[in-house]
This record gives sequence, structure tokens and C-alpha cells, in this order.
Amino acid sequence: MATKHGEKHDVPVDPNARWEKRDAHIPALVQFAFWMAMVLAVTMTGMYFAFNSFKKANPMGPTVSPMVAENAPRVMPPKPLLQVRPHQELKDYCAAQQEQVSTYGWVDQPSGVVRVPIDRAEELILAKGLPARSEAEAAAAHAPTIPPATVSGETDVEGQCGYLTEETRAEKEWAAREQHEAEEKSEK
Repeated sequence: MATKHGEKHDVPVDPNARWEKRDAHIPALVQFAFWMAMVLAVTMTGMYFAFNSFKKANPMGPTVSPMVAENAPRVMPPKPLLQVRPHQELKDYCAAQQEQVSTYGWVDQPSGVVRVPIDRAEELILAKGLPARSEAEAAAAHAPTIPPATVSGETDVEGQCGYLTEETRAEKEWAAREQHEAEEKSEK
């Protein structure tokens, strides 16, 4: 769409020129800016009235942000919270899990249910055996045959605790800072 606004026909123009061969049409730009401002004004006015009607229809109460109200008690957000030291938390979790599977303990004392270490449980199962159906009973019940579990690459899968890695530099710095602060407190 070519426009010929304000072109001077008596000025020779090189057809091979690689620049604008005419000036911008200022009245058209002013008209565009005017209508753009009108659209923005109408939109903002409509938003103002819409939000006011929403506020009247469903009042939300006082602002809940602790930064707005003075002397407001700080309320913790619902769980799950962010982890400050995830590596240490995983280590603690894995240590607790390891203790659970390697020690004796009560699961439900009134019922007489105890926890036995894994190694001892394996020995008991090997000595006693597990209840199992005969092949004829399994075939009669149309039970599916489940192949034994295999691990690709012949590596031992230990779950999330098997993937603990060295502490990151930031975690080491954090631990050193905490240790230094503890030493300063003990000196005082």
C-alpha cells in the first residue's frame, strides 16, 4: 500500500536509492497517537469500573500481606515449606531410615508387633520360608507370572538415599560459618 502524501513531483528521485524517498506523514502519525490514547483511556476507565464492581460484589477483607499492616503477626505459609539445607535434610532422613531398618523396635507394643533388622528378617525368612501356591494352584487361578526384578547395568539400586553426593561448596561454607559462630558463642 503506497501513499503519496506530501511528495514533491518536480524533485528527481534516483530509483536505485536505498533510503526513504519521502518524509513521514505527520498528520497521520498524530491521528494514530490520538486514537491510541483514546483506546487506552477507555480501557483503563473500563477496568476501574470493573474492579470496583468486583470489590463490591465479593469483598475480600483486610489485606493479608505482613508488609502492609503495621504490627501484624507474621503467619507462616501452609506446608510444604522451602528447604533451607536440602542436602543435610536428605542425610538426616536417610540416617533415620537406616536406623529403622537396622535396629529392633516396637511398631505397635499393645498388639505385640516389633521391628526386626533387615539382615535378621532375611535369615528368618530363609529358615522358615514364605507361603506360596503350587504351580497347579497358580495355573488354576489364572495368576500372572511375574518375572524377577532386574536392574539394568548390574548396579545396586538403593533408592533416594543411595544417591547422596558430596556437599556443595555453598553447603560447606554454610557449615563452616555455623561452626565459627558456635565457637564464638562458646568463647563468650
